[in-house]
Amino acid sequence: MRIGLTGTMSVGKTTLVNQLIGLPELDGYIKRTERSKYLMEMGIPLNTDSTLKGQTVFLAERASELMQDKILTDRTVIDVMAFAFLSQSMTNKEKKHFIKLASQLIPEYDVIVYLSPNGIPIEDNSVRETNPFYRDQVDSVIRSFLQEHRSKINSLVKLENPNNRLLEFKERIVWERM
Repeated sequence: MRIGLTGTMSVGKTTLVNQLIGLPELDGYIKRTERSKYLMEMGIPLNTDSTLKGQTVFLAERASELMQDKILTDRTVIDVMAFAFLSQSMTNKEKKHFIKLASQLIPEYDVIVYLSPNGIPIEDNSVRETNPFYRDQVDSVIRSFLQEHRSKINSLVKLENPNNRLLEFKERIVWERM
C-alpha cells in the first residue's frame, strides 16, 4: 500500500510518519521524510522561489516513491502541485502543464492523508517558510487540489485534530488492504 501524507508546512507530517512507522501494521514499509534541507543544499530553490527545474526534482522524488509497493511518505504529488501553483518563478503556462502532468500520479496512492494546520504553530527548521499567510495559501491550494482531483483519489483521510492523529489514523486506515 502506498500512503502519502499531504499538508502545508509545519503541520506534523514528518512527526506523524515517524510515529506511524513503528506500528506492526506498517512492518516492512519504507519511510520517506523531509528532504527539503538536502535539496536546498543542492541549490534547488524552495517555496515561492521554486522553479520548473526544482519542482521537477520534487516530482521525480514523489514518482520514485510510488514505485515502491509499501511506502509511507510525508509528501505527495499534491504538495508538489501546490508549491508549483504558488511559485513566483514559474510562468502560468509552465504551472498549468506541470500540474496536469503531476496530477496523473495521484491515483498511484492507495491512501492520501490530509493534515490540517488548525491549532498547530509554525516551527522554524531553517528551511521551511514561516510566513503564516504563505502557509495558509499552501493549505488552501492543497485543499483545492484535493477537491478538484477527488475522482482520482482512491482513499482520502482528513485528520483535523492534531491531538489524536495517531489514534485517528489507526482507526480510519483500512488495514485489511495492507
